[in-house]
Amino acid sequence: MADDTSGKQAAEYGVVPIEVMAAMPGLDFVRAIFARQLPEPPIMQTVEPFDCTAEPGVVTIHSVPGLRHYNPIGSVHGGYAAILLDSAMGLAVQTTLPAGTGYTTLEFKISFVRGMSEASGTIRTEGRVLNAGRRVATAEARITDTKGRLLAHATTTCLVFGIERGGAEG
Repeated sequence: MADDTSGKQAAEYGVVPIEVMAAMPGLDFVRAIFARQLPEPPIMQTVEPFDCTAEPGVVTIHSVPGLRHYNPIGSVHGGYAAILLDSAMGLAVQTTLPAGTGYTTLEFKISFVRGMSEASGTIRTEGRVLNAGRRVATAEARITDTKGRLLAHATTTCLVFGIERGGAEG
């Protein structure tokens, strides 16, 4: 992967082969994406995250909303927040999973508290696992601005399932 102008490795976007994901504990998998040792999911191109961290059960993502995220009424589209919140919650769940295990979002609920604009500056999205069971995990996430004000928050329920280490057939 190439370096960008700051000397940091430039993001590469793509889908990690299922056998690679299945062979790694969830925390190692998420950290490898954040360290750019594995490609970032293509959806993240739309939010251009940076300074992402992962600990067991907690993921933090920083991003900057811009004009490209606006809706027709002149503010940042709710989908921008949804991508960040769903990603932070899901990846937080992934950090708790052993190798050979994955998750999928069953449902999530978002509450928008304050609008965002291109003047909002850097925002922080933190996802935190509430409960990680064998079959179901729950998590919450919050987006705050640089002053610590709550912009949006969400909760999710995820289905936890085993992954074939030899790859999935479709």
